[in-house]
Amino acid sequence: MGEPKMKKNAQYLFLLLFLCSYFFTLSLSFSTPTLTPKTQTLLLHSLTLPHAPTLSQPEPESLLPDPDQPSSSSSLSLHLHHIDALSSNKTPHELFRLRLQRDAARVHSISGRVNRTRSGFSSSIISGLAQGSGEYFTRLGVGTPARYVYMVLDTGSDVVWLQCAPCRKCYSQTDRVFDPSKSRSYAGIPCGAPLCRRLDTPGCNSKKICQYQVSYGDGSFTFGDFSTETLTFRGTRVARVALGCGHDNEGLFVGAAGLLGLGRGRLSFPVQTGRRFNNKFSYCLVDRSASSKPSSVVFGDSAVSRTARFTPLIKNPKLDTFYYVDLLGFSVGGAPVRGISGSLFRLDQTGNGGVIIDSGTSVTRLTRPAYIALRDAFRVGASHLKRAPEFSLFDTCYDLSGQTEVKVPTVVLHFRGADVSLPASNYLIPVDSSGSFCFAFAGTMNGLSIIGNIQQQGFRVVYDLAGSRVGFAPRGCV
Repeated sequence: MGEPKMKKNAQYLFLLLFLCSYFFTLSLSFSTPTLTPKTQTLLLHSLTLPHAPTLSQPEPESLLPDPDQPSSSSSLSLHLHHIDALSSNKTPHELFRLRLQRDAARVHSISGRVNRTRSGFSSSIISGLAQGSGEYFTRLGVGTPARYVYMVLDTGSDVVWLQCAPCRKCYSQTDRVFDPSKSRSYAGIPCGAPLCRRLDTPGCNSKKICQYQVSYGDGSFTFGDFSTETLTFRGTRVARVALGCGHDNEGLFVGAAGLLGLGRGRLSFPVQTGRRFNNKFSYCLVDRSASSKPSSVVFGDSAVSRTARFTPLIKNPKLDTFYYVDLLGFSVGGAPVRGISGSLFRLDQTGNGGVIIDSGTSVTRLTRPAYIALRDAFRVGASHLKRAPEFSLFDTCYDLSGQTEVKVPTVVLHFRGADVSLPASNYLIPVDSSGSFCFAFAGTMNGLSIIGNIQQQGFRVVYDLAGSRVGFAPRGCV
């Protein structure tokens, strides 16, 4: 009697094990990610002048929005222009070298700010902007009635500011200097106001108006009255934005009137307008030497792309301006790069190390051990390409003259929760008109790594401050 029963139980057990094994195998077949191809095609083009938009003059009063008409838009979209559009009579080579010079100065400035903060230095606000007016700018209206000017957009800065009359000292800008006495919506911020206390080192003048100062790594600075003013973006008015009205501004800012800070700090434009635009904004930067499409920035819910893959934002305990992310490693040619792990990019409790996403840095900088491992893996995958001499900060270059396209190893960035596969043109770039292309990464002895805008090209980069995350959507400029 017991033997048939035991036999029957054994059959049930065998059937159960078979079914478990079958469904486990089936689940693996559905959950296994698609393998990254080993190579992709790079279409070659020489270093050329970028597609520069026609930069308009200040809009006539008749075309400005009615200041007494309320504006309730919860989202807005703006075109972005590159600084090269403000540069004339320069060759492609000159523009490229200037870009690399600005890049080196900016990286030095960002690293300097992080280092000063870590060691306890806190005399004035130090921005990521240095030498020049940053990389991207847009046109917006200031005051009531609105006076239209060019403003730099910068994710490495917080304080919004512009040059104001009367000037004790002002650098040359494309538009007339803004005169606050002619604006009905301008108001100075009292010294004891909460907005004034948000500044790292607020000052106070004889009229009891709050004073601000923003300093830069190259010695440039802006100083003046901290105030509130209305900003107008293509007809959408945003009232009572706290900004610096600079009466003493020294440095080279190449035509722009001031800066719209897009950082994470309490005085940045996205944080100030968080309720209006639901704490969200995004941008998409085109390859300005190969596309006639405009770059763009979007504020509000429409900034979030459905195809974006998100990674959590990390807080620097010592500094709140920059957008830190958790970079885990790289793949080259479909295989993980050996020698790179998340520990190389970890942000410690003293504010050292880490990885930031920055719109104003062009070339991605990686802490030296990570860069060497990535570079060496790429060299192996690109061993079929003819090498060329080093160029500026690039130590891995190729002679691709006489060809229209080549196969190159794929490069993927692995963030926590998001894998970002780069187009070939985002990491092998032309550096002259003779067919020389270089691997667009560089090493740094500083612990801080920076994901630059060359690697961000073509992606819609989404900053969801409410969700404390940043996302990447491929082909996001359409």
